[in-house]
Amino acid sequence: MRNVLVMLMSALIVVACSSGSDGGGQSGNVECSNRGQKDFVLLAMQEWYLWNDLLPNNVDVRDFASPEELLAYLKTFSPLDSSGQPIDAARNFSFIGSASADAQFFGEGKFEGFGFGWEQLAAGDYRVTRVFGGSPAANGGLARGQRFLELGGRTIAEIEAAEGFSAAFDTTPLDFTMRETNGDEFTVSIAKDIVTIDPIPQWRVIDAGGGRMVGYLEFATFISTADPVFDTVFAAFNANGVNDVIIDLRYNGGGLVSTANLLGDYLGGDVAENLVFSKTNFNADRAAANNSIEFFDRLANSVSLSRLVVIATQRTASGSENVTNGMDPHVEVVIVGDRTFGKPVGQVGFEFCEKILRPVGFQIFNADDFGDYFDGLPADCAAADDLNIPVGDATDPNMVAALGYLDTGACPVAAAPGGLQKPAFAEPYARPDRHGPPWREFAGAY
Repeated sequence: MRNVLVMLMSALIVVACSSGSDGGGQSGNVECSNRGQKDFVLLAMQEWYLWNDLLPNNVDVRDFASPEELLAYLKTFSPLDSSGQPIDAARNFSFIGSASADAQFFGEGKFEGFGFGWEQLAAGDYRVTRVFGGSPAANGGLARGQRFLELGGRTIAEIEAAEGFSAAFDTTPLDFTMRETNGDEFTVSIAKDIVTIDPIPQWRVIDAGGGRMVGYLEFATFISTADPVFDTVFAAFNANGVNDVIIDLRYNGGGLVSTANLLGDYLGGDVAENLVFSKTNFNADRAAANNSIEFFDRLANSVSLSRLVVIATQRTASGSENVTNGMDPHVEVVIVGDRTFGKPVGQVGFEFCEKILRPVGFQIFNADDFGDYFDGLPADCAAADDLNIPVGDATDPNMVAALGYLDTGACPVAAAPGGLQKPAFAEPYARPDRHGPPWREFAGAY
C-alpha cells in the first residue's frame, strides 16, 4: 500500500514555521497579527476546504474578532446533514489548535490531561468509559463504570446549568467525587499531567474451539506508536493460524492515514494484494494534484483473513470507519455493537503562528466507491457497551456477540449483565466534546 504522508482525518501540510503572536510578528509567509491570521484562514479555506464551492465570495475578515470566529462562520456553509444542520458546524470537524500539541500527540501519543474518557448514560448520569494506564486519573483511582457525582465541590446539575460537563475538566487540579460500581463513594484531587496513550491496550489469540483460532485486539487510536506493535500482534496471529479477527474500535475516533493504511495491509494484504483499499478525493481545485488511490500491500505478517468483526459505538469514527469500509469489498465484515459516528472526511493541516488550522479537505471512498456514511455505518449485531464489565472480557456483551457470530454465522441474542449498560441504538445524550485538540477528537481523551 502506498505510504501517503497525511494524517487520517488530519492530513498535515506544513506551510509556515511558528513564531510571533497576535500582536505582530511573522510566521513563514503569515503575518501573525490578528488580521494576518484571519486572512490566512480565509485563503486556506478558499483553496483547500472540501466544500469551498459553497463558501460565500464576499467575506470581510474585519467582521470577525478572531481566526477561530471566522472559521466558525465559514463552517456554516458546509452541506446539511440529515437533521438539516450544516454538517461541519454541527460536528466541529474543522478547527484551529496548538501546533506543538498536535505534533506531540500524533508522534508520541502524548497529551496533557487527566487521562480518562466518559459517556452520559442518562440525564445527569455521567460515567467513566476508560482510564489510560499510568495517567493521573488511573493513579487517583478512577476506573471504568464509575459515576461522576461532583466536580470541584459542585454537583453535576450545577455544572450542567453553568459551563457544561465537558468544560468542567478545564480546571486543574480538580476534586472528583465518584461512585464506584459497588456503590461506594470517594473524593480525590487530581491534577493534569502528561498522559501517554497506549494505542493497543490489549491483544490475544482466542481458542474458539474445533481448531479455530480468533485474533482479538483493542485499538485506542491511530497514532504512529501503534505501527511497530502491529507486526508483533499479527505475527502471533499468523503463528496461531488466525483467519478471523476481532478489532475493538468502540472508542477509536481515528488518527493517522499512514497507520490506517498499515492496518489495512496487515488485514488485507494477503487476500487483496494490489486491490483498492481506499480512494481519497479533494475539492475540484485540488483534485488533479492530490486525489489518490491506496492499494493493499502484502506484508510479511499479513494474515489470511476470512472474516473481520469490528466492535463499534457511536464514538467509532474517521480512521476506524475508513478501515471498516475499506475492508468491506474484500472480506466478510460484520459490525457488532452500535452504529458508528459517521465521518467519511478528513482534515488537511496548515501550521501558522504556533497554531494549526485543520479544515475538512478530502473524502475517502472504498473500492466500491462508497463513502457517504455521514450517518454512520450501521451495526449488524446490536450489543450494549456494559460499563460494569472490562473491555474485551469474556462476558463483555460485544465479545459474546462477536464470538457468537463467528461460531454460528448469526447474531446471538445476548442480554448484558449488570445495571450500567447502554441499550444499543438508544437515543444519545450529550456526547463528549471532541472538538479541539486531537486527543479529544481521535481518542475521546480528557
